[in-house]
Amino acid sequence: MSETPSLAGKVALVTGASRGIGKGIAIALAREGATVYVTGRTVNEGDYYLPGTVGQTARECTDAGGRGIAVACDHADDDQVAALFAQIRAQDGRLDILVNNAFLLSEDLIEPGGFWEKPFGQP
Repeated sequence: MSETPSLAGKVALVTGASRGIGKGIAIALAREGATVYVTGRTVNEGDYYLPGTVGQTARECTDAGGRGIAVACDHADDDQVAALFAQIRAQDGRLDILVNNAFLLSEDLIEPGGFWEKPFGQP
């Protein structure tokens, strides 16, 4: 069984990391010493019906041993995404790891019933 290599000095971006899988991945990367840019749309607790914010995840990344950097970003907005990558380039000069976890949860998917009973949505 081999040890996981250290990620000290590596720069990661985890999109959609305010909560859930993205948050877990961000903290795991930080635990290995990575600088982790944490993005999401939720900046203030209570802005979304589920708990979690980009700032909270970034603090937990720092507490885990890495360096967490919170960046509010709506990945549906190309200008915000371009600004995010410009910030990463200016602050760290590179990006080693990208975890593209951001997604938009359609409100009809949280209603009772099986996913197969839901409308397909917009093309």
